[in-house]
Amino acid sequence: MLIPRQKTPDLTLPTLDHGQFDLSSETAERGTVICFYRGLHCPICATYLKEFEKKVAAFAERGVNCIAISSDGEERTRAMADKIEAKELRFGYGLPLAVAKEWGLYISTSRGKTSIGIEEPALFSEPGLFMVTPEQTLYYGSVQTMPFVRPHFAELVAALDFAIPNNYPARGEYTGDV
Repeated sequence: MLIPRQKTPDLTLPTLDHGQFDLSSETAERGTVICFYRGLHCPICATYLKEFEKKVAAFAERGVNCIAISSDGEERTRAMADKIEAKELRFGYGLPLAVAKEWGLYISTSRGKTSIGIEEPALFSEPGLFMVTPEQTLYYGSVQTMPFVRPHFAELVAALDFAIPNNYPARGEYTGDV
């Protein structure tokens, strides 16, 4: 489990149109929102990423970069970006599943073709949404065991509107005995 206010795992991946993504080199004033998604096979991911695409500018206004990442290869990632008509959202691809596990993501096995007729990879990670500070510490994190019931991007933007002027710290940092 990742701990708020503690360093996150390193994350370096190729992107579709923005060169190499290296979390440790991100330069946004307030950090980066990382959306790990299941892959092209997931119709719920496509809907979710469309919403993320709509909020990229709102995050940028608040000093936050955005990226969507999956274990899909370049071709399937390009197909997803095209499917959601991405113009602003960066897409990283080729997430090693060992790295997904470091981030606390759940791993699923293929069940064949999905409801939209696309084959699931043999193994893939389930969704996770994180906001990482410029110092590469965890500010916010949420992971799912399946594609349903994900955090809303509009709520995260609204949370930033409260957190920024109030210098609200990351919560959940206590790791002692209870």
